[in-house]
Amino acid sequence: MNFERDHKLCFDKLTWAMGQLGVAVGEKELSKIADLIVQTMTGPWRYFHTPDHIFEVGGSANAIEVLAALFHDLVYVQVDQSVNFNLTYYISPFIRDIQDHLYIRDQEDLPDDPMFDLVIGVFGFKPGQQLSPFAGQNEFLSALVCARVLVSFLHPSLILQIVTCIEATIPFRPAVEGKTAADRLYENIQTVNQDFQLGLSEGELIESVQRAVRMANRDVGSFAHPSSARFLDNTWSLLPETNHNLKNPSSYTVIEYRVALQKMEGFMNFLRPELVFQQFKGEPPNQRYHSLLERAGRNIAIARIYLGSKLFTMAVLEALSRRFGRNIPLSTIMGEFNPHGLPIEKLEDFLPDVPLKVSMEDPLEQEILGLLEKGRFSSSSYDIKNSPLTTLIVKIMGFQEISDLLDQAKAFFKDEISNEEFLALCNPEVVRIITESLSKLFDSRKAALLQMAKVAS
Repeated sequence: MNFERDHKLCFDKLTWAMGQLGVAVGEKELSKIADLIVQTMTGPWRYFHTPDHIFEVGGSANAIEVLAALFHDLVYVQVDQSVNFNLTYYISPFIRDIQDHLYIRDQEDLPDDPMFDLVIGVFGFKPGQQLSPFAGQNEFLSALVCARVLVSFLHPSLILQIVTCIEATIPFRPAVEGKTAADRLYENIQTVNQDFQLGLSEGELIESVQRAVRMANRDVGSFAHPSSARFLDNTWSLLPETNHNLKNPSSYTVIEYRVALQKMEGFMNFLRPELVFQQFKGEPPNQRYHSLLERAGRNIAIARIYLGSKLFTMAVLEALSRRFGRNIPLSTIMGEFNPHGLPIEKLEDFLPDVPLKVSMEDPLEQEILGLLEKGRFSSSSYDIKNSPLTTLIVKIMGFQEISDLLDQAKAFFKDEISNEEFLALCNPEVVRIITESLSKLFDSRKAALLQMAKVAS
């Protein structure tokens, strides 16, 4: 049912955009394009980068932005684990795979294709170049599909403007020699416009980059969401896209969940607001731009502490679980993830109520404690939204003591110190409570097994 809904929405957006551009395209052709987009965007690992995401990113006011958004996430190798088969027709003449790395073919092996030349010019890439998943690979390949799909219907000057929008969605790029990513994009499309004799004026080129920045900022708009709970919801939607073991909540291990948290915590500590949102020649206006940066900075600060606290919790659980195994399912330690409300006991059922034992005067820390205790905005398919165990640890230790021990937790993850050495560094009350609660949970399971044995006899 969702496929039919998404296909209709995609078809309607394609129809509207083509109408706005004054281009006549038959329903059959538009339906095929909608098929290509929606089938790709509904792959088994797509949790965040879904049809809903591309519909939101495109907005509803500008045809070029709408079209660019529909195509901008078609290729996402890290998420899909490959290039979707339906897209290879458009990509394989220009790209080769060497030992699981994608390369643009050498110049002598490339076919003569104006759309490929246009796309590679907008991105500033070169023949023979290795593509990086973290430096435009997915956006470049998505733009290539877009250009080759639309070339039958749109003038190259329109395709240039659409591809410009897609290039701008390469995220988190710093300025280089004083030039922002938008500045570099502007220079690239100036060259393409001249080389292809597309006839776009200087004003139209500036407007193209401003439009691209507007769409790209919507692409990462969740970073500026006024609700930190909703921002963390989006973060939790991203985790299973590149940590596929999380798809089955009953079998992913303590280590697998910890690795997913650790990667996201490391990313948030790298990130700065000015890497998230872009500005080019007054788009967005200064007041709006600085508001985006401020809200992004606040959400990133919350995410760092929130993720760091949960990562510390996983370090304690992993250290304790090492006493009886190394690849223990998290459900064995915490209790079965139970979306159906069955009477299954969990570790949190055996945790004592503890008062807040540390000062919590910082409003940001108070908000994060509330997020841990009450939860993110919604539960995900693989995890509950609140964090009872982390809440208990924070109430006893406080965020600062947890932060002080994070480096030791990471040393434990790298086997630089043993699990027992790490536990010896931790707050003894926390270790005692978790150990006793685990023991009670396991005793409860033992009692249930013995009860069934009596019934059977």
